[in-house]
Amino acid sequence: MENARRKLAVVLFNLGGPDGQDDVRPFLRNLFRDPAIIRAPGLIREALALLISTTRAKEAKANYAKMGGGSPLLAETRKQADALKAQLDSDLPDWEIGVFPAMRYWHPLTETVAGEVSDWDPDECVLLPLYPQYSTTTTASSFNRWRESGGPETRTVCCYPTEPAFLDAHAALIRKTWEQAGRPENVRLLFSAHGLPKTVIEDGDPYQWQVEETVRALMPQLPEFPDWEICYQSRVGPLEWIGPATDDAIRKTAEDGKSGILLVPIAFVSEHIETLVELDEEYAEIAHEVGISTYVRVPALGQDPVFIESLATMVKTALGRSSDVQPDCGQRICPAEWGECPCRAKMLELENA
Repeated sequence: MENARRKLAVVLFNLGGPDGQDDVRPFLRNLFRDPAIIRAPGLIREALALLISTTRAKEAKANYAKMGGGSPLLAETRKQADALKAQLDSDLPDWEIGVFPAMRYWHPLTETVAGEVSDWDPDECVLLPLYPQYSTTTTASSFNRWRESGGPETRTVCCYPTEPAFLDAHAALIRKTWEQAGRPENVRLLFSAHGLPKTVIEDGDPYQWQVEETVRALMPQLPEFPDWEICYQSRVGPLEWIGPATDDAIRKTAEDGKSGILLVPIAFVSEHIETLVELDEEYAEIAHEVGISTYVRVPALGQDPVFIESLATMVKTALGRSSDVQPDCGQRICPAEWGECPCRAKMLELENA
């Protein structure tokens, strides 16, 4: 009798988004009640989450209405999951592959998927975030919820800010978008990433450093763009955030005499509200107001074949190494000052054992 194939589960983590208008407020409440997002004692955090989700619901509903009523993020993630499964089916014919999207703040919720994967009973389970750059507010929050929910875990990829195929996919898509726009001249390449409060970075979160490393590693592939800048979007609340803010960077581009902007969502790999509304509409309007004649937004990587190849490579590499939490290269990349790096936390745990 032929032996059954071993089973490999790959869990793709993402934030999630409301399916429709009725889901917007509870989605926001799930988001802001996360202690990784609002760092306040439990009762205070719950009260703030209720207040924020109530006050922001109307504006958020209007923005989601522009996309058909809800977020496209789950549909986009499922397409990525299907593409990754097809790639792994080809690359690993001796394995039975299951790829499971797991959303942090809306369905399919991480805790539900943890149960589904456990019931599937895989021989190996690779946790793979769709956040290329590690942050306590995204990756760590998703990993923590998975573990709290009892999900299986044998291999974990914590980040991949400079994974070669990931960089190749970005470079090719930037160049293709520029060429399709007619190769506009006198443009500034703006790399926009989701922002964070400064206090989060000061507490040792390596996210900003990793975003900068992504761009630093990418730029040698793009010599035709000598003028570039990293900026941060989606600022909310009274705290001081890392910068420069994307809207300020757009205004400065005009002040510096540039006529065009090529904008890259460098920390987003799927289209959702921050790209389709914030970048495509709100920031495009600012660019028009300040006299930028060419405003071109590079798409998120989505199901780009080279990006899917990147994800598949990370899964295969993870299968061949120890079960520790590691970046794509298999060794710690963050400097010592970034104390929230999960590799550093693991190292300290071993030293204190």
